Amino acid sequence: MNNNIWDHALQQMHLPLTNPVLIFTLVLFIILLAPILMAKIKIPDIVGFIIAGTVIGPYGLNLLTKNLAVELFATIGLLYIMFIAGIELNLAEFKNQKHKSLVFGALTFSIPIIIGFPVCYYLLGYPLITSLLTASMFATHTLVAYPIVSKYKIAKNEAVSITVGGTILTDTAVLIILAVIIGAKNGGLTSAFWLQLITSFTAFVLIVFLVIPIVAKWFFSKPESSNTSHFVFILTGMFFSAFLAQMAGLEPIIGAFIAALALNKLIPRPSKLFSNIEFIGNAIFIPFFLISVGMVVNLHVFFRGPGALIVAISLTIVAVVGKWVSAFFTQKIFKYSGTQRNLIFGLSSSHAAATLAIILIGYKSKIIDGDILNGTVVLILVTCIIASLSTERAAKKLSLIKTD
Repeated sequence: MNNNIWDHALQQMHLPLTNPVLIFTLVLFIILLAPILMAKIKIPDIVGFIIAGTVIGPYGLNLLTKNLAVELFATIGLLYIMFIAGIELNLAEFKNQKHKSLVFGALTFSIPIIIGFPVCYYLLGYPLITSLLTASMFATHTLVAYPIVSKYKIAKNEAVSITVGGTILTDTAVLIILAVIIGAKNGGLTSAFWLQLITSFTAFVLIVFLVIPIVAKWFFSKPESSNTSHFVFILTGMFFSAFLAQMAGLEPIIGAFIAALALNKLIPRPSKLFSNIEFIGNAIFIPFFLISVGMVVNLHVFFRGPGALIVAISLTIVAVVGKWVSAFFTQKIFKYSGTQRNLIFGLSSSHAAATLAIILIGYKSKIIDGDILNGTVVLILVTCIIASLSTERAAKKLSLIKTD
């Protein structure tokens, strides 16, 4: 009897793990432990989750592989991370500073691409379509360091407002570029492709921005609807929009992001609904996605030759320089202080959500190779650390000036 129990236990512990209970337990343990460890060395949680995924993945300890369960949760997390990025944007602040946000958005979108494309195409020798997709990745940024701004109570500073506004513009533009590149890879940029893209995109946007908000207002006004049903409705709208985007020939992440912008005004901040949306995403789905990204990373390639290391260093340098130059020109145009420039750079230099989405989609579509994927993860780790340090220092100085 004891032998049977022992044999059964050993079978369940066979690597890689296949027992769904053990898999979920392991992932939850990582989600619990990683933020605690990262907090001790003052590094964003996102870095810890990606590192953990690399350690437990097939190229690490081989505790876990990309099975159906992991793929399902990772897909949900990918959509969720783009949805939260849209929900957290303050559209009122964007309207107040829309002209300056447009200028910063144009700079932080174009300059990294202008710097990045020649590096990818001429220096690293990648094909045109690969270079375009990789260069567009440099233009994205995620407001990983925004909680630092909230901590120092400087969210109303103009430098913060235009950076948040620029995030809307640059991430939306990059996601559209992604749709075009994927279309080019699948069938070529024919007149039929452009007609279908414009028609389907227009129909998709009209449905999401007109129909879903109307239904949402009606549903939220029903006295019998509860906070739970409101939350489920929001998730339904997100996934339905992602499905519509897919039917329109776009990536589902575009649908999730557009749905967030459409529902943004209907979700008050602060509110229990907003807290629930953030909580479930930050607690389960987004960490699951980040861990799954780490599982794709193969650090062994860095020891096979200088090629992968050169790609990683090049991508990281371009990402940092591109965002710093964008912040520098923004400072000069609007006559901001050096501290405000550093704050803009800190907030806009971290690459995470959209970057991961674009590179992972490009990797699955066989547009980019493993070297770029691994190099992008290094880029994410470095830029998140730089962004956190830069934002912390700038926010601290601005808070002291405000106090004085």
